Amino acid sequence: MEQIRLHVADLTHLLPELALIATAIILSLLDLVLPNRFSRSIIGWLTLVGIAVSAVFVVLQLNPDEAIQLLNQSYRIDDFSNILKLCTLVGTGLIVFMSLGFVKEDSIPHVGEYYYFYLPAALGAMIMSSSGDMITLYVGLELLSITSYLLVAMKKKDSKSNEGAFKYLVMGGISSAIILYGMSFLYGMVGSTNLQEIGTALPTLVTSYEPLLYVAFFMLLAGFGFKIAAAPFHSWAPDVYEGAPTPVTAFLAVVSKAAGFAILFRVFYVLFGFNTFENTHLQSDVFLAISVMAAVAMVTGNFIALKQSNMKRLLAYSGIANAGYLLVPIGTYFSATHYGNFSEFIFYLSAYVFMNIGAFAVLMIIEQAEGHTEAKGFAGLYYRAPLTAVAMVLLILSLAGIPLSGGFFGKLYIILGTMETHQYWLGALMIATSVVSFYYYFSIIRQMFMRSDYEPALIKVSVPLGITVWLCALISVALGVVPHVVLKAIESIFTLTKDFILM
Repeated sequence: MEQIRLHVADLTHLLPELALIATAIILSLLDLVLPNRFSRSIIGWLTLVGIAVSAVFVVLQLNPDEAIQLLNQSYRIDDFSNILKLCTLVGTGLIVFMSLGFVKEDSIPHVGEYYYFYLPAALGAMIMSSSGDMITLYVGLELLSITSYLLVAMKKKDSKSNEGAFKYLVMGGISSAIILYGMSFLYGMVGSTNLQEIGTALPTLVTSYEPLLYVAFFMLLAGFGFKIAAAPFHSWAPDVYEGAPTPVTAFLAVVSKAAGFAILFRVFYVLFGFNTFENTHLQSDVFLAISVMAAVAMVTGNFIALKQSNMKRLLAYSGIANAGYLLVPIGTYFSATHYGNFSEFIFYLSAYVFMNIGAFAVLMIIEQAEGHTEAKGFAGLYYRAPLTAVAMVLLILSLAGIPLSGGFFGKLYIILGTMETHQYWLGALMIATSVVSFYYYFSIIRQMFMRSDYEPALIKVSVPLGITVWLCALISVALGVVPHVVLKAIESIFTLTKDFILM
């Protein structure tokens, strides 16, 4: 049996992951010795330093001459993973930064743990992005999941937090078991856990094991559907989002979702996307099923969001709808005239990261002032904090997909992709459900500018929250002003044959 070794030189390719591991270990030890009054701010800032160092190492690895494969191709360093790692680190860094001054010991007893728990969670997301093997994939998935369960349960004295954490743990465990069961079918048919070897072998096995391939696919789709909170596997999201601390909710809505999409994109395209399955409709059925799930998520998320009065629940259903939009580039597949699925996906994911984190940052400002996260807390915000209200308008315009915003061009590129692949029904549904979303997004603007029967409460915007809100708002606008520049930059970094097809 061939022995797989990891050489010292290979560790240089793992510096982004090692930076997070080292920072988490150091901070866990510091938390034991530092007095409580110092640990809150120091550990928070040091967590940011660790994330920044990791991001620098990722940037230095961008655009390699060829994909780097470690541990018998079970771990890949390519631009597919590098771009998604940057999304993970930027999102996590913004969430940690806006938590500074917001997280208090009276609500979260162990503030130090709250900060450095983001590090293993981000590490799990990065491992998922680079996974070339089902075992590596599952390790990253469970690292992210287990840490997320703990973050959701940080508010120990809050019954909603406890309920949400319990529900998340149970549903998360079930979804992980379903994923593992689907993987076991693939391993049983091929005798390998390596995605490249499985993808190469599947066309030769389809005549003998076609029913089992369908079973394996639908189990993986259901399990990953839970991780990205896409309907009909979304029922956990509203309760968990409402019960978790607001920054943790932002992490689940952005970073955890992005990690789920990363592995979903790689697994389904490597296994089913680049193979020729003769005398079977397996390949077309796989991507049709993904498109149908995208459609169900768009309709479910947008229509249920119409009747929400709690902002966390509204943003949860908005996230379910956005999961549908992000599934569309995966479901449309490639054609002779269209092969920019990944660029469209990353552009909209980038816009999604900033506009959602910015919206959650504004919600944190309201929560500090009002003590709750109900939509009525936004009443008269323009008269109490005009700059914050203006920034929220910019974020809402992007979330709704109004022209000259990052969200608009992200949706536009995806819709144009559906037209080029002749999936007109999916593009039409994107347009229709986006129009529906205008109602609940603009109801927030109505609250901020047109409510005169509100009770004025002092709104104090902390420096980290203010910076986060405006940074996210301005980037959302910038993505709408120069979208072609961003899209060309993504296309110049990512190469389909180097970073994806050639395993």
